[in-house]
Amino acid sequence: MPVIGIISDTHGLLRPEALERLEGVRHIIHAGDIGAEEIVPRLEEIAPVTAIRGNVDKAKWTRAFPETASVELFGQRFFVIHDRGDLAFDPAAEGYHAVISGHSHKPGIETVQGVLYLNPGSAGRRRFKLPVTVATIVIEDGAITPTIHAIEERPID
Repeated sequence: MPVIGIISDTHGLLRPEALERLEGVRHIIHAGDIGAEEIVPRLEEIAPVTAIRGNVDKAKWTRAFPETASVELFGQRFFVIHDRGDLAFDPAAEGYHAVISGHSHKPGIETVQGVLYLNPGSAGRRRFKLPVTVATIVIEDGAITPTIHAIEERPID
C-alpha cells in the first residue's frame, strides 16, 4: 500500500524529525512556504516531490514552483493549494479525491462532499503555540487514510 508524505510551511527549516517521519514514503507533497532553495532537493532524496510556492516564497528560485498543482498518485487525484481560502472551484465537481493545503499552520483533517481536505500543519519553526507536524496518507483499495504526526523538536542552533 503506497504512502504519501505531506509537509508544509517549512519556512527554510527542514527538521531531522520531519525527514525521519517521511522516510519510506513513495511521494511527497509540499504545500508551500518552502522558504529555502535546498528544501525540495533534500526531500527529493527520499521520494519524488510535488511542491508549490506559498505566500512567503518570493525569491527568484521559487519561480520554478507553481502556485497550485494537480497531481494523480496511485489512482487518486490531489489538488495542492497553499491557502485553502483561495480555492475558487468545487473539487468534488472536478473529480478530486483530496485537497492539500497549508498556510494556517493548523493541522486538520476534514471531509466535505466526499473530498478529503488535509492541512499537515507546519513542519518549520513553531508559530504561536501550534504543534510542529507533518502528515501521511495511506492509499489502500481506493481509500485514502490520512494521519497527522507530531514531530519531536530538537534544539535548533
